[in-house]
Amino acid sequence: LHEAGLPYISLITDPTTGGVTASHAMLGDVNLAEPGALIGFAGPRVITETLGQELPAGFQRSEFLLQHGMVDRVVDRRELKAMLGVLFRHMID
Repeated sequence: LHEAGLPYISLITDPTTGGVTASHAMLGDVNLAEPGALIGFAGPRVITETLGQELPAGFQRSEFLLQHGMVDRVVDRRELKAMLGVLFRHMID
């Protein structure tokens, strides 16, 4: 897509976990996520045990990732068509 000058828009749904997260979902030019979507490579238990500390509330949810710059926008599916229209118009201009 990049070589063709086309945008890679990723829509991250609930749940998006494991290799899909690392290999596809988070690599978009624009990353959109559904409200409340669980998004992560490893599960909370594995991360907690690895880090040796408790995770913040909402960790691995789309809103948390939006606040920390990992997704660009949280979009309800009912609003997705309009949001894609806005993105495409912006990219064309």
